[in-house]
Amino acid sequence: MILRFILGDQLSTSISSLKDFDPQHDRVLMCEVLDEASYVKHHKMKIAFLFSAMRHFAAELAENGVNVDYVKLDTPDNTGSLAGEIARFSKTHNAAKVVVTEPGEYRVLQELNSLDLNLEIRTDTRFICSIDAFKAWAGDKKQLRMEYFYREMRKKTQILMDGERPVGGAWNYDSENRKPPKDGLSVPATYQARTDEITQEVIELVEHRFKDHFGELQHFHFAVTRQQALYALDKFIAERLASFGDYQDAMLESEPWMYHSHLSFYLNCGLLLPLECAEQAENAYRQGAAPLNAVEGFIRQILGWREFVRGIYWLKMPGYGKENFLNAKRKLPPLYWGAPTNMNCLSQCVSETRQHAYAHHIQRLMVMGNFALLAGLAPDEVNEWYLIVYADAYEWVELPNVSGMILFADGGYLASKPYAASGAYINKMSNYCKQCAYKVSKKNGADACPFNYLYWDFLLRNKSSLSNNPRLGMPYRNLARMTDDKIAAIEQDAGNFLQRLESGEKI
Repeated sequence: MILRFILGDQLSTSISSLKDFDPQHDRVLMCEVLDEASYVKHHKMKIAFLFSAMRHFAAELAENGVNVDYVKLDTPDNTGSLAGEIARFSKTHNAAKVVVTEPGEYRVLQELNSLDLNLEIRTDTRFICSIDAFKAWAGDKKQLRMEYFYREMRKKTQILMDGERPVGGAWNYDSENRKPPKDGLSVPATYQARTDEITQEVIELVEHRFKDHFGELQHFHFAVTRQQALYALDKFIAERLASFGDYQDAMLESEPWMYHSHLSFYLNCGLLLPLECAEQAENAYRQGAAPLNAVEGFIRQILGWREFVRGIYWLKMPGYGKENFLNAKRKLPPLYWGAPTNMNCLSQCVSETRQHAYAHHIQRLMVMGNFALLAGLAPDEVNEWYLIVYADAYEWVELPNVSGMILFADGGYLASKPYAASGAYINKMSNYCKQCAYKVSKKNGADACPFNYLYWDFLLRNKSSLSNNPRLGMPYRNLARMTDDKIAAIEQDAGNFLQRLESGEKI
């Protein structure tokens, strides 16, 4: 008998661990364990989503004649760890071998490799680029650029291709995808699944067992089955894809979902597959239902960025999480957990994250992330926060995005420059500044937008590390033209603000 172990982010019947499954002899093991739910204090919504999706997936397998051992969190004799449950059931069934698809996270791979069992770890074929193929592509390059990797993925999959040339003649239409929000936008509602008995049982479990975790459960509406996830994909393609390109960087109060797909929850746990999402978007373009800039932008996130960050994660682990190129050491302030702040953009993003375990990529990068970068917050604390609060967060996707893209902690291995910005960017791409206690038009003083002086203070503090970056030539030239009095005002305002932040004052 072969025991097929399926992790909570491998909820696909096409997962490689189920290939050659023998229904007459083999068994599937799935388990909810305390170690996985609490190694960081995950958002309540995240735990409820994954436990519910796992239970639904196990039920689907059982309905199709698969023998499934499913261990709930409160099942008697649950050892509380993945390794403990695999060892327990391997012994119970006298398994000749345990088969598992390679995990997404390095720590889980270490745990699996610690087992004294006949263990076969198979390649995760849901990804378009294997770990070994990415390593071969990276070679001995000193810096990796997603754009060139993305082109290879387009060629490999023949998505949005006319022979050897990209559809439309260009690989990338990102320059067309930066429109600020305009008055009168009508954003369609995101997909909302009905909560069934299984999900309700999980919600009650999470409220009881993880009541001290961040987040709310009142707004739970995630798809928890493949059928629901496919419907969510259809709804995005039909209702939001056409406007996704234009407004993918836009932010509006009380519009947490905007025109984004909200499919990363389902892609990252296996309910959807990347190629089927990319192909459906491509079909929308070829049928005239969505413009090329929107379709290419969506496909780039899947074929390009998602595959790219996963490759970098496995290429650079286990040391990647310790990178701290800018020597940032400041502790994560309470506002990230919902403490009151006068900065409306931060307040909006944290509030929506608390409610939905979601924020779109510009909120994550250019509001929450930009503040963490400019304030010099410690990478380990920022990484832990992002891993906790978002329902689509797993270390393989979170760590490169935060340490590489947001914090520039890897010194530019992933991103060519720090994504630092003043308040002007947030003002352009959102309506947050209209209701803020600070004035985005003011550069200095008690009522000036803190992003304005923190931006220049960040460049000043990190001049020795960043001034030679060719993509920062213009801001450093502008800095060189500033008067001594202007620089002194920047440093004073930033110093006062950061001191108040460290002392726990409302900022």
